[in-house]
Amino acid sequence: MIITLSPSKGQDFAEPAKTKKHTTPVALDDSQLLIKELRKINSGELQEMMSISENIANLNVGRFKEFKTLFSTSNAKQAIFAFKGDVYSGIDLENFSADDLAYAQKHLRILSGLYGCLRPLDLIQPYRLEMKTKLKNPRGDNLYQFWGERITDRINKELVKQQEPVLVNLASNEYFKSVKPKLLEGRLLNINFKETKDGKTRIVAIFAKRARGMMTDYILRNRIEKVEDLKKFKQGGYKFSKADSDDKQWTFVRPQPTK
Repeated sequence: MIITLSPSKGQDFAEPAKTKKHTTPVALDDSQLLIKELRKINSGELQEMMSISENIANLNVGRFKEFKTLFSTSNAKQAIFAFKGDVYSGIDLENFSADDLAYAQKHLRILSGLYGCLRPLDLIQPYRLEMKTKLKNPRGDNLYQFWGERITDRINKELVKQQEPVLVNLASNEYFKSVKPKLLEGRLLNINFKETKDGKTRIVAIFAKRARGMMTDYILRNRIEKVEDLKKFKQGGYKFSKADSDDKQWTFVRPQPTK
């Protein structure tokens, strides 16, 4: 089983990672091609292209200029510890053992506009580059064209190693559009999380993000290998809803909390 997650806009490079173990992103040469294009863009252009504030644009112009290889723990940080946000708040990294991290390294892949397909312990440098960004590059007019089939190919190489060749998609639509479902060499299972309130059941973005992190945590810490075992997931009050699910998409539902 392979899990896909989105990255987060929020990042923390001040707090040291819990482990010194690290790897290098496999598509770093591709990342450098993107950095070359990003360095041609000034702050005002970046602000407009990415719909961000002037301060964030200035920050990232500086980041692109400072980007350099070789990566080390002195200028980069392991992805799973660098990303901060609603999704990652659901992953209890403080209590992860070395074995938990080793298992995550084999089963979790984080989709990234700059890095492509990241393993949890891959080192990254600070950046902001959402997958939907319309950045002209040598391969096209946007990042989907830039990555093409590369991310799918990387996932396929991981699927063949699994007990069950199943991709459990916990990434957002924006990021999972970088994967080509028809080219996957295994089963694709999309996961939804819904809230019930006043007799209506719907997806609430902030709760869905947290739930993706909770399910990721559940899979990794329980060493889930068989997809059917995911139906036992009950963290946060969610329960598998057979009525709202089919072979391609499973839905977990709970009463909507107040916060």
